[in-house]
Amino acid sequence: MNRRWHRAHERLDSTAQAVLEPDFPATREAALARIEAIQLARYAATRNHLAGAVSALSPYITHGFTRLPEIAARLRQRGALPVEHKYIFELGWRAFFRHAWGHLGRDILDDLHEGPLPRAAYASDLPADIRAGRTGVPVIDQAVAMLYRSGWLHNHARMWLASYVVHVRKVHWRAGADWLYCHLLDGDLASNHLSWQWVAGTGSHKPYLFNAENVARYAPPEWHSPGTVIDTSYETLDLIARGRQRIAAPAASGPGADEPALHSAPPADALAALPVTTPDAAAVRGQSVWLIHPWALDEVPAELPTETLRIAVLPQECWARLPWSERRWQFVLARVAELAPAAVWSAPTNALVDALRAATQVHGIDDPHLPAGLRRLKLMPEPALFPAVERPCSSFTQYWTRATKQAKDVADLLGGPPQASLFNH
Repeated sequence: MNRRWHRAHERLDSTAQAVLEPDFPATREAALARIEAIQLARYAATRNHLAGAVSALSPYITHGFTRLPEIAARLRQRGALPVEHKYIFELGWRAFFRHAWGHLGRDILDDLHEGPLPRAAYASDLPADIRAGRTGVPVIDQAVAMLYRSGWLHNHARMWLASYVVHVRKVHWRAGADWLYCHLLDGDLASNHLSWQWVAGTGSHKPYLFNAENVARYAPPEWHSPGTVIDTSYETLDLIARGRQRIAAPAASGPGADEPALHSAPPADALAALPVTTPDAAAVRGQSVWLIHPWALDEVPAELPTETLRIAVLPQECWARLPWSERRWQFVLARVAELAPAAVWSAPTNALVDALRAATQVHGIDDPHLPAGLRRLKLMPEPALFPAVERPCSSFTQYWTRATKQAKDVADLLGGPPQASLFNH
């Protein structure tokens, strides 16, 4: 293991600009720059390392600054790109989670099947020492501190954090998933909650486990966790996960991290530069409307008639149960301001819909995070890279096989049926 670890870190150290904790300017230019910066060969070789060449595009994808087809098309412009490339594979996971959400609906928020232990064996609240990053297990405490500082975590760190919460501390995955979602810039209910289910073993065939050796292989030294509860064999960790071996209750230690406040409505300072008004039917009566919302912060289509009104909506129900950090609100609303809406309406969904009914047409891009009332406006489906798989797939492998059937190169996916026009629904 030591030789493999050193070889991998030599590759990281010899390549410029390995970024452990990226920043996220709230502009489309930043999203496009991230795409251009993707180094496909380095990604494939180092993606499991916390300082590896990952794209850190997820906040921009979640909020619609860019979409999977655009990312794939820009990468394909460089030359041949096999569908089986690790980066396209990762885009496939995001598409699979959306596929599962489309078929399961709100069932993704509950156990898909029983995990290693009955649900009653897991606590329903996240312990204070985890929430404060004071567990005494460096990999966990470092992950919590980074989450609070940046609103982002490498996927490997997310898996470690989830595995520790569920299998070592016996906290139900939903408590951890809700907490993480609220603090992530890229919080996506399908990707986040189904990933937690995969780790927990309620959405997969077995629990995901990790140990201190795994952390030492992929994380920087300050994350290493020798002498802690995870510094043991996978056999022992499996016994712990299945309740067949008990561990001592941890004693909170370390300086900890202050959890950022969460907001179930946009903070006033984040709205200061925006034209916030109450929903007003008179303002849109007889007009064509382009709808801006937090999951569709795309460029306004070039074919949009110049007289079309841009209206941004913030349906209040979205944050009643799962509030956002101020960092995420600032990120989203800075992009909303860049799109120059005529008005921003922050209100209950029924008030938004009642006002929008006065418009002659409402155009925009749908997203499953939106309340049902807004989705009934028949917005355009999100542009897709992979063809629709009509039959529900219970695993990623099943989905991938069906979605990439007869596709060898990304060009085969991009050459599929044309996307529907924004203005013919």
